[in-house]
Amino acid sequence: MSLERAEAPDPYDILPPVPAFTLTSADVADGRPLDELYAHTSVGGKNLSPQLSWSGFPAETRGFVVTCFDPDAPTGSGFWHWVAVNLPASVTELDRGVDPLPEDAFTVRNDYGESGYGGAAPPPGDRPHRYVFAVHAIDVDRLEVGADATPAYVGFNLAFHTLARATIRPTYQVKG
Repeated sequence: MSLERAEAPDPYDILPPVPAFTLTSADVADGRPLDELYAHTSVGGKNLSPQLSWSGFPAETRGFVVTCFDPDAPTGSGFWHWVAVNLPASVTELDRGVDPLPEDAFTVRNDYGESGYGGAAPPPGDRPHRYVFAVHAIDVDRLEVGADATPAYVGFNLAFHTLARATIRPTYQVKG
């Protein structure tokens, strides 16, 4: 069964524009299917976060936030898979399956209701979903949010502190 609906907008197309910088990965590529390593255990995956590295961000960057969002989830509001907050400006790479995060960085609860990375798990038979991995360069050392914050609240705070953003958009599909 395929869920027929229009493609959701990219979440960053509807926010005020910010400069871009470079995000690369040894594990995922723009527009290419994710390996099952990065899919949720509920669909037979290993639930590992992919390796990510970034460069070319503004010199005034004081920290980073890393997120993963599925705008194609059939929820009306998308699905947050990962929100890693308060990475220091000295951190420009996350290893595959990173846990714990470096220094005082932490994750807020994803839409699975868990802390940490939650892998791709679109409904079986649905079209390929986009997974928007984003690194947000911020103008403060720390966002004033706690580990109990929602991803939406983190996003609201990012709107006021993002200097630049880098994204990569792999896909994932579960055959029906």
